[in-house]
Amino acid sequence: MKYLKLFSFAIALIFSVPAFAQNAPDATNQLTGKVTDADGKTTLPGAVVYVPDLKVAAQTNADGVYLLNNLPKGVFVVEVHILGYKVVSERIKIEGTVTKDFTLVESEFQEDEVVITGNSKASEAQHNPQPTTDVTNEYLNEHSSTNVIDAIAATPGVSAMTDGQSIAKPMIRGLGYNRVLTINDGVEQVDQPWFDEFGIEADPDAVDRYEILKGPGSLAYGSDAISGVLNLIPEEPLPAGQMQGKVLFNYQTNNGLINNMAQLGGTSMNGISWSARVDNIMAHAYQDPYDGYALNTQFSDLNTDGTIGIHKKWGYSQFHASYFDMHTGIVDGTRDSAGNQLRAVYYPNLTPTPPFPFTYVEPTAQEQQSYTPFVIDQRIQHYKLVWDNSLAVGSGQIKAIFSYQKNQRQEANDPTNPNIPDIYYYSNAATYDVRYVAPAIGGFNFSVGGNGVYQISQSLGTVQLIPNYNYTSVGGFAIASQKIGRLNLSGGLRYDMRTFTGDAGSVDTLPNAPQVPVPAGTYGSLPEFNAFTSHFSGMSGSFGGTYDFTHAVYMKANIAQGWRAPNVNECGADGVHDGTVVYEIGDNNIKPETNVEEDVAFGINSKDVNFEVDGFVNTISNFIYAQGLLSKLPFSVLQAEGFTNRDSTSNLLSVGGTLFPNAPVFKYVNGNAQMEGGEMSLDIHPSGLKWLELNSTVSYVTGGLQGVADSVKYLPFVPPMRITGDIIIHIGKIAKFMKDAYIRFGFMNVAQQNDVYLQTATYTGLSSTSTPAEYAASTSAEAGYTLYNAGLGGHILKSNGHEFCQLYIICNNLMNTPYMDYMSRFKYYPANYTTNPARVGVYNMGRNVSIKMIIPIDFKS
Repeated sequence: MKYLKLFSFAIALIFSVPAFAQNAPDATNQLTGKVTDADGKTTLPGAVVYVPDLKVAAQTNADGVYLLNNLPKGVFVVEVHILGYKVVSERIKIEGTVTKDFTLVESEFQEDEVVITGNSKASEAQHNPQPTTDVTNEYLNEHSSTNVIDAIAATPGVSAMTDGQSIAKPMIRGLGYNRVLTINDGVEQVDQPWFDEFGIEADPDAVDRYEILKGPGSLAYGSDAISGVLNLIPEEPLPAGQMQGKVLFNYQTNNGLINNMAQLGGTSMNGISWSARVDNIMAHAYQDPYDGYALNTQFSDLNTDGTIGIHKKWGYSQFHASYFDMHTGIVDGTRDSAGNQLRAVYYPNLTPTPPFPFTYVEPTAQEQQSYTPFVIDQRIQHYKLVWDNSLAVGSGQIKAIFSYQKNQRQEANDPTNPNIPDIYYYSNAATYDVRYVAPAIGGFNFSVGGNGVYQISQSLGTVQLIPNYNYTSVGGFAIASQKIGRLNLSGGLRYDMRTFTGDAGSVDTLPNAPQVPVPAGTYGSLPEFNAFTSHFSGMSGSFGGTYDFTHAVYMKANIAQGWRAPNVNECGADGVHDGTVVYEIGDNNIKPETNVEEDVAFGINSKDVNFEVDGFVNTISNFIYAQGLLSKLPFSVLQAEGFTNRDSTSNLLSVGGTLFPNAPVFKYVNGNAQMEGGEMSLDIHPSGLKWLELNSTVSYVTGGLQGVADSVKYLPFVPPMRITGDIIIHIGKIAKFMKDAYIRFGFMNVAQQNDVYLQTATYTGLSSTSTPAEYAASTSAEAGYTLYNAGLGGHILKSNGHEFCQLYIICNNLMNTPYMDYMSRFKYYPANYTTNPARVGVYNMGRNVSIKMIIPIDFKS
């Protein structure tokens, strides 16, 4: 009830401000001008002039003239872009009628000049001291991917921990899970990011571009942004008076991926904007050069979203709703003696073979190309409602954004009951972010606000690892920036509090129903979780600056402190971690993490070259990790947790047919860790050779726990060094049927990873006797590899010169190279012992050709 009252108060507050603003005497504010080529004479029709803070846009007419009407007073960053020209941005004071002309320089290199992530107001990228990478819509179109994280996995400083082609977790500078915060549609994504097999519930077709903040983002976002922030940004609203749409068709040859999407949107002359989208993505099992089909990597997505809003001189208010629904297989890697991958099948008349009453069979050719997952499989649904507002208060703004999110994640592991989820997490959450952005005074900008999350989650499956829980997070912050000549300074402080409550729970230990959750006190049950309430708090802050040596040469430096509260697994786990043989124990008295990261960058942003090199050191206090204990749990407890049998011959504990003398026990504890490394990005696009573009990136991170033995100091899924390179030939116009044509050739080299996480063998039950090849692989360096890729595309024209479609053909892994990526969870899966040496794991995808067509729909043409 208290949350309903708070929400009602927020609604009343929001709606009272526009009325106040409209009653204040204020003339209409507008921004107008002309957009021309560098010669100052050639006008550029079709250029888009966009104000990110106001979410309004205008398009230049046939004379290159634009007009933005009914704007609030204030100082705003304005961005101008059109294909074939370098994006420009400038901070402009809007009061009354303001005339501003823009001159654009021809360039095939496209990069957004405005950053919104981590800032209360949009800022110029060059003057933002926090290391941030932008992934443009052009890049997304010219590359192929299978999920929303795969699309950015080669971005400098970013990698993806993968569980097949449908599930990927973002890692920023070697850290992920609850240390990377995802922002989607302007709000924090609230789900279950702590688990290995849980990806990001976001529709890749709904993302127009990405912004990736590397380093602590706690100042603006609070807990869970200790390593960075991934911001999935939707498309901009259309200019007033326009209604447009697009239809996407994408087919991939390796996995049979089919992606169909239809989107339509518009903005009326009186400021009403709207959009709607529906899409479906499905793929059968991908193929690798060694095993053929990677069994049970198939998946299907169904997604839809819609937005409606109003934009006036008092600001804007818009509602957004989205639905994400994915069904995906989970690979277990089981093989027969001939090395063939097998799937679990239950036959009702089968004589049970301990420990499970089902058998494994080799799949048929039809099953290998099925788009429907087998058991083990997941069904993930995410519902979201967002209410986004920006309201003018004098020359300042109140920004307020609220969301409601429901997340349902079900995993079925038992072929005898394929429709009953063993794991089922069901959560409801609400988020809010309210901030006041004060009017700019000279070069000084200031904002103050608060944001937070409330989540309540239930574990409704038959497997119990975490308790039912709820938590409330609240935080307040102040952020300021000051421009002094060529120097731009920014920083701020924040304080957060989180209250985490875990509920008591019991499980049935009777032989016929192990691990079934039951009410406390039920006959034959054991207490599984004790009720607890934990309180966490922490300070965050940031201070940094940029200095322009010239208009094109700059330097950045930033120091930031982040904060992260423990997640439910770290403070409440009490059970066998699914997919492993380890019994995990949480600690509700564990301390929250804090970190201090220093960043330094040097860059060049000229008409011929874009270059930036970044270096960082990230020192983390009270780093939370699972530490192996010497003590073992009694068999009665282990039996209730899945260790269901003793082998009749050896009398050893048995899980899934694998024998263990004792079940390893890990408990979450605090320690200290340090990561260091850096990134480099280079793009050469000579103005004298407009047809040529060369780019390259380098990413490097290393580090681990401090003050511990070498056998446990390295962290899991820290990526090895990666180098990418591309040569792009911009052909331009081909006769009268194509424009903006290009050909791309590139490579990606991933180095050998020598700093291997050596606890994997313990977690997955590998041993030097029963699984010698897998054990050896898990304790050895992971080999590096080099992949080549190519692509071509352009805009196909109709006979009247209007665009018919955009066509992109991309080939990844051009040479069909067999490779095993260190970031894959499949790398130590069961070996094929028929090869010499035995080949361990399920390899990554082989050659894949993607054919992508985007057909625009313009109702004014």
